[in-house]
Parts: sequence; C-alpha cells; structure tokens
Amino acid sequence: MGQRYSQPRPGTRLQVIGAGLPRTGTASISRALEFFSTVLYITVLNQWRPEGISIRRSNLDLIKERVDGFVAITDSPGSTLVREFMAIYPDAKVICTVRDIEAWERSMATVSSKSTQWFLRFVLFPLPSLRYFVDYIDALRQQWFLKFGETEPVTSSSYNEHVTWLKENVPEDRLVFIDVRDGWEPLCKALDLPVPKDVPFPRINDSQAIDSFAKKHINRGAFSPIDIGLGRVEDYTFGKAKKLWCLTMPDSIEVVFKERLIRPLQRVMKNL
Repeated sequence: MGQRYSQPRPGTRLQVIGAGLPRTGTASISRALEFFSTVLYITVLNQWRPEGISIRRSNLDLIKERVDGFVAITDSPGSTLVREFMAIYPDAKVICTVRDIEAWERSMATVSSKSTQWFLRFVLFPLPSLRYFVDYIDALRQQWFLKFGETEPVTSSSYNEHVTWLKENVPEDRLVFIDVRDGWEPLCKALDLPVPKDVPFPRINDSQAIDSFAKKHINRGAFSPIDIGLGRVEDYTFGKAKKLWCLTMPDSIEVVFKERLIRPLQRVMKNL
C-alpha cells in the first residue's frame, strides 16, 4: 500500500504503469507485483498536471529521475500521470484496476473522511515515517482537483473520465483492465509471466487495511515515547531533574519524505 519505500536498482526501466485509481484493488495488485520481486519494484511518486512545453519537459525529467531503478508503479499519485509515463517509457504496459463504480464512490468517501481528521497532524508528528502524511494528502488533493476539477466528495464522474481517457489515449495493445477478483491469470498474461502455482492471489481489503494501519500508528503517536531514535534532555523545573524525551528524525526517512515526496511537488506546483 505504499507504506514502505522500495529500494531502486539504478538503470532499471519502468515496465508497468499502474493506471488504476485508488480504492480499485491497487493494494492487491501491488502485493501481486511484489511476488515477482526479482523483477518488479513498487514506488510512490508525487502528482502534478504539467502546463506548457518547457514546464512539461522539466516535469518529465523530474519523473524520470524519480522512477529510475523501478519496474512498476501503482496507485496514487502515479495513476493520473499515465500520459507522462507513456512519453518516457513507450514500451511499458498500462494496467488499470477496475471496480464497481458505486462501491468505489462509497469507498473514496470513507477514506477521504478518515484522512482529513483534524488531529492527524499532531498525533503523527512524533512518527518520523508519517509526520509528512497530512502534507502528502493535501498535495494529492490539489493534484486531483487540477486533473478532474473535483474536491471532496469525489464522484463517479472522475472515475468515468479517467477510464474514458485511457481508452482514447493508450494504444490498445498496451492497455489492460484488470479486476483483482479474477486472480493471477489476467495480470500474468498481460506481463507474459508464469502463473504462480499453489500461491493464492493477494486479497487485501483496502478499508480493513487502512483501519488497522491507522489505529496502530495513531496509538503509537498518541500514547508512547516510541521506538524511533530517542534522545534525553534534563529539565530542572522546580529544582528537580526531570527526564524528558526529545524525538530525533533518522536522516534516511527524512530524505525519503522531503526530497522524494514533498519538495519535488512544491517545485513543480510553483510552475502551474
């Protein structure tokens, strides 16, 4: 679900452009792709809508820089950067996961309400790997509005517009629509890979996974000093030494969230 950062292999070219919108089974398809871990790697990028030739060229260069070393990208924000990915990787397959539209609309409403709760920024601040989550979600909302002209609540018009655009702009021999309920066969056929034997296709319930993930990390942020690199300082309030905990952010995590997620998006959005 994009909750961990995949390690790139420099020089590897993107082979799978995941065009499925969020809440269409992208968690399951990501896990399925990870099964072929020797050749497929998953990453998460920022989104934007390039305007103008020079800006578009700059954005294509930035996208290529960010995906170097990865073979696949799924879910937001890459699912609405298909035009850009196709320009950079003309041989890559475009795989779009699909779902019943009404069910998708309800699911999007649920995740939207959960990701906009006012306390999240404060509760997640102690967690180095998640303290930029709210900023990231805000950036995705801005991109969604630029792409589809919608904010919350997201409606089926965005879904239909996205699918229609894919059918009109992606060559037929490169575009594959997949319902994760159909299992391994459609995915493996599209990628010319063998169907795994005696391995069930991943069935990840996005709603349950998000609920579990949210409860776990909200509890971590709210109720514990946490296992993320702690330092001690002394507070001599009222003449008595009192130990306090100061959170320190590991450099590697800070780089992932600032350099690869937040800053590139800020840089591009200035040109829109």
